[in-house]
Amino acid sequence: MVEIAQIFNNNSALVNLGNQKQAIVKGKGIAFNKSKGSNLDTNKIEKLFYLNTKGSQENLFFLMKDIPIDVVTTTYEIIDYAKQKFNYDVLDFVYITLSDHIFGSYQRFLSDTYHESLVPDMSNQYTTEYLIASHGLDVINNNLEINLPESEIKSIALHFINARGEEKRANHLKKNEMMNINKIVKRLLTENNIFRKEENGNYYDRFMIHLQYLTGRLDEQNDGNEEFSKKLESEMKISYPESFKIANEIYDQLQNKLAKKLSGSELLYFIIHIQRLTKEKTIK
Repeated sequence: MVEIAQIFNNNSALVNLGNQKQAIVKGKGIAFNKSKGSNLDTNKIEKLFYLNTKGSQENLFFLMKDIPIDVVTTTYEIIDYAKQKFNYDVLDFVYITLSDHIFGSYQRFLSDTYHESLVPDMSNQYTTEYLIASHGLDVINNNLEINLPESEIKSIALHFINARGEEKRANHLKKNEMMNINKIVKRLLTENNIFRKEENGNYYDRFMIHLQYLTGRLDEQNDGNEEFSKKLESEMKISYPESFKIANEIYDQLQNKLAKKLSGSELLYFIIHIQRLTKEKTIK
């Protein structure tokens, strides 16, 4: 028996495992007629996702502010598969980026505005990531009862390619660098009339969280996927010219002020975050 920390719905809950450890559990009717603090029958557990780091626990509550629990648990299931099947280490920010991507794809599919991914195919170079993404697509379609095309595999793989790393190494944040990064980015956002507002608060906060993890990765930046990043960068420059301009300015100033080389994938994420904040429409 385990203690329920929070009920999400009749079929999923957050549980305490002792020693400040938690996990998400799923199972048909597993939390029906239960309440916080009551015991949960472990025989009903069909799936269990451990929250092994403080960051993954914090990200769970951050995600649940505006993303349905079914999307959140789907994200955790895919990441758990990567860890268990391939012993694939990822930085905790992937919980945020991947869940946000899945939710966006889900919404576009339901509203009939979904367009197949423009991400170039790099499966020959990133076999493991594409195997994870292929399974991930099956999980998404099954759990959310939709039918995203196989091209979605490329987008899912990108999140794992860019998030690979050991969280224990990324957690040693350098306060001075973090403060400098936030200062530079917030100044440039202000200069481009981008402010935190009620309607974009979640996107703004996600950008700040991404920057926090960037601080922990500064000494581990590499260009192992430079070709991949360059192809996607070219596509996004055409599709979102204004977002690209702002993101590129942030990218260049961070490199100059910190005297450190950032990977091309960081620029891609900057573009994505800026586009969400500005709501710039795609140029086809």
